[in-house]
Amino acid sequence: MRGMTFRATPWRRAGAALMAAVAVGFAPACGGGGEKGGLRAPRAEPGTLPPVRDVATLAADDGQWVMPAKNYSSTRFSALASLDTASVKNLRLAWTFSTGQLRGHEAAPLVVNGTMYVVTPFPNVLYALDVGDGSLKCKYEPRPARAAQGVACCDVVNRGAAYADGRIFFNTLDVHTVAVDAESGAELWKTKLGDINIGESMTMAPLVVGNHVLVGNSGGEFGVRGWIKALDTGSGRVVWTAYNTGPDAEVLIDSATFRPFYEADRRPNLGVSTWSGDQWKVGGGSVWGWISYDPTLNLIYHGTGNPGVWNPALRPGDNKWSTSVFARDPRTGYARWAYQLNPHDEHDYDGVNESILVDLPLGGRERQVMLRPERNGFMYVFDRATGEVISADPYGPVTWASGIDLKSGRPVLNPETATGNRKATRVCPAAPGMKDWQPSAWSPRTQLLYLPHNHLCMDYEGVEANYVSGTPYVGAEVRMYSAEGREDRSHRGNFTAWDPVARRIVWQIPEKFPVWSGAVVTAGDVAFYGTMDRWFKAVNARTGELLWQFRTGSGIIGQPIVFRGPGDRPHVAVLAGVGGWAGAAALGILPEVDPTIALGFPNAVPDLPDHTPQGGTLYVFALP
Repeated sequence: MRGMTFRATPWRRAGAALMAAVAVGFAPACGGGGEKGGLRAPRAEPGTLPPVRDVATLAADDGQWVMPAKNYSSTRFSALASLDTASVKNLRLAWTFSTGQLRGHEAAPLVVNGTMYVVTPFPNVLYALDVGDGSLKCKYEPRPARAAQGVACCDVVNRGAAYADGRIFFNTLDVHTVAVDAESGAELWKTKLGDINIGESMTMAPLVVGNHVLVGNSGGEFGVRGWIKALDTGSGRVVWTAYNTGPDAEVLIDSATFRPFYEADRRPNLGVSTWSGDQWKVGGGSVWGWISYDPTLNLIYHGTGNPGVWNPALRPGDNKWSTSVFARDPRTGYARWAYQLNPHDEHDYDGVNESILVDLPLGGRERQVMLRPERNGFMYVFDRATGEVISADPYGPVTWASGIDLKSGRPVLNPETATGNRKATRVCPAAPGMKDWQPSAWSPRTQLLYLPHNHLCMDYEGVEANYVSGTPYVGAEVRMYSAEGREDRSHRGNFTAWDPVARRIVWQIPEKFPVWSGAVVTAGDVAFYGTMDRWFKAVNARTGELLWQFRTGSGIIGQPIVFRGPGDRPHVAVLAGVGGWAGAAALGILPEVDPTIALGFPNAVPDLPDHTPQGGTLYVFALP
C-alpha cells in the first residue's frame, strides 16, 4: 500500500507501540503455517490439483462472493433485487466476529458454499466462519515475518482473498502468496515473491484467471521496482513476471503485439529512456491495487503506482511506466497496450484504482469501455480494446491540470501547482487523490457509478532524498486539508453517483471524513458504504436518500458485500476497523508537532480520534 512513510522515518519508528498483537489461538487450527508448529498440513505435489473451474460462472451466483470485486468486471453489483429501497430498513444484525486485530481492516469477506472467509491485517490470519451464525470453523496462520511491518508504508492492511476450485488464495505482508484448501484449511503451497529487506511488501487482493493467480508488490515509498506476477494455481510456481519500469524485454512489451493508442507511446524501451540514468531501477510503479479481466478480449487490466522518488526534480523525464494503465494477455503477461495517466508524476497520483468493465452507448454506438475513477481527480472512460481515452472529466476540485488533451492523451498542466524543489500550495486533489484504493460500484440498472472518495487538497514541497535499500525514499513534505479550506472540518469526503454517459454528478453525499470504505450496490437500487466515524449506511441508488444506517464499534474502511444467505435471505457483511493511510490519526499518529507526519494525512483529520476508537470486527446483517 501507499503513503504512510513519514518525512524521514517509516511507521515502525514513529508508531512502534501501535503494532497489533497476534490473534489469540482459541480457534481450531486450519493447517498452520510458518517455520514452527506441527499444524501445517503436507504440501500438495505440483500439478496434482484439478484445473480451475469457470470462476466467472461461480461469481454470477448471488449466494457466493468469490472475489473482492464480485466479478471479473469489478462491478461490485449484487443481483439480489429483494434487498431494495423498501426492505432495507428491516436489516438487522445477525452476528459479529472479532478478528483480534486493531489495525486497518480493508478486506472484503468471501462467501463460498456456506462459509465466510476473512483475512485480517498483519499477521494475515485467515478465518473460516459459518455464514449462518458466525461460528468459527477454523483459522490458518501464515505467520509472516514481523519485520515486514517496518516496510508497510500505509498500515499493515490486507485487501482480501480470492477463491477458485476449492482453494483460497491470499497475500501476506512479507511478500508471499498462499494457497489454502477451502474445506480443511490445509496449506497447499506458499511462494515467496519479494524481499522485505529492499522495502517490498504486499497488501493487494489476488485475482485468479484460468490457472494463474495474479499478484503485485507494494513499496513505492521505498524505491522498489514494481512488478506483476502470475503464479500457477496448482503449484505456486511463478509463470511470468512483468516489470513496469525498465527495458521492453522485462516490461513484457513486444513491438509485434504492443499497440498503444497514442503514437508517442510506441517508441521502444520507454521504461528506460524516459528516466535519468539508472533511476528506473528504483522507480516504483508497483501494482498494489486492483486487476480486472475481460474474457472476450482475453485481457487483464491493472494500474501502476507512483514513481520513486516523490520529488520529481530528482527524476527528470516522463518516468514510464509508473502511474499507468496496462492491458496484458494473462497467459503470457505481454502488454497489448499501455497508457500513462500522469507523465512525470509530481503529486503522488498512483494509477492503481479499479477498472470497471462495462458496455455503454457512446457517440451513437455501443462501446466496450473501461471506467477509471482516477486518483488524479479525472474520471476516465477508455476504449478497453485499444486504450483510447474517450473522455476524462473532473469529479471534484482539480487544480493541478485544466484537463486532459484527448488528442495526445496528456494532461494540460497548471504551472502554479508544479512541485520539485519548490513549494506548491492548494494542489487539488491531495496525494491520496480524489479517490484512492477504495473501490466503487456499478449498477447496470441505474447506469451509475457509486464512488466513495476524498475531498482534500494539499501543499506539496520536494526535498532532497537519497536511496538506501530498504529505507524510506520519499523526498517530499506534504500538508493536507479539506478542499473547503484549511480550517474546515465538516466536509472531507463524498459518496457520489456519477453518470459516465452524461459525464456528470447525479447526486452527492458530503461526509465529515474521507470515505475510505468500498461500495456495493444491489438490483434493488440500494448502495452501501461505510464512514470513518463509524456509520454503515444504505442509500437509494437513484436519489442518494439515506434509507438505513448502523453504528459500528470502529471506523469502516472495509469493503461491503451482499449475498444470499441461510433461508434465502439477503445478507450484508462488512469489516470495521479504522486504520490505513486515512486512519493514521486514529492509531495515535497525530500532527501536533509535525503537520507533515504520515505524509500529511493526519493534518487533514486531526479530530478523527474524537470520533472512533481502534477495532477489528466483522458485522453481518440480514433481512428478517
